[in-house]
Order: sequence, then C-alpha cells, then structure tokens
Amino acid sequence: ASIAEMDDARWQQSLDINLSAHMKLLRACAPYLSQGFDPAVVFVGSKNVPAPGPGAAAYSVAKAGLAQLARIAALEWGSKGIRVNTVHPNAVYDTAIWTDEVLASRAAHHGVSVAEYKRSNVLGTELQAADVAETVAALLGAQFDKTTGAQIPVDGGNDRVI
Repeated sequence: ASIAEMDDARWQQSLDINLSAHMKLLRACAPYLSQGFDPAVVFVGSKNVPAPGPGAAAYSVAKAGLAQLARIAALEWGSKGIRVNTVHPNAVYDTAIWTDEVLASRAAHHGVSVAEYKRSNVLGTELQAADVAETVAALLGAQFDKTTGAQIPVDGGNDRVI
C-alpha cells in the first residue's frame, strides 16, 4: 500500500514480522551465541533496503531497520567473536508469493515477458532460493570467518544500486 493508503494495522504487522521478531530472536539467542564455537548470524534483508519502490513503505522501512539492527549487533558483539551479517536478495521467484498471476501482472506492467521480467538484472539471471541459501551458508562458514557487519546483495546486480 502507498503511504497515504497505509493503515496502522498493516504498518505494525510489517514491523512486527520483519523487524521486531528478529530483535526478539536475537535477544533470546544472545546468551547461547556468546558460548558458541565461531558463532554467526545472517539475516535475510531485501533489495528494498538499498533500492525501495513505491507501494512498499512498511516492508522497506522494516527491512532497513533490520539492516541497522544487524550492524549494531555486529558492533556490540564483535568483541565476543559473534559475527552478524545480512544478505539482501532481490525477488526470489521459486517462492510462494510469486504466483503465475503475480508474475504475469508485473511483467505486463513493465512491458516485458515473464521470462524477461525474471531476468531483469545486470547479470540477466533468475534468482532462486538456493542462491540465497548458498550465500547464507558461505557467510556462516570459514571462508567468511573474518566478516561481520556486511550487507551482501544477492540480486544479479541491481542497476538502481550499483
């Protein structure tokens, strides 16, 4: 919904799901993370953090808040060896929100085919859930054991951000 059309319940629901729930989970996990072996957290943000769009105010604001929460956690917990990073995927098309109807509508709005719409990034590639999962797994592993506070795009290259 646009800002003018946004009701308080929808706004609060997005903040509750996309920001507050993460804060509560992070706080609950804190004692366990500080006792862990190479403890790390990776949040799933959104391309809407660096490149928001109209009609997505509540979601974009909540995800931007999540990015800041991750940065602050990285600063506060770094001395304990706890790494906190965030990935920012663009649309992940093999998820339930991307129905055939939604894809057709979005593609038509942009005047392209569904196949073109799915590959509308700099690399011309379609993003899948496995791509995001592989990036998360890498961030949790030894290859990135010196990385914290990072904001990693997983988007095929977004020309609104680069």
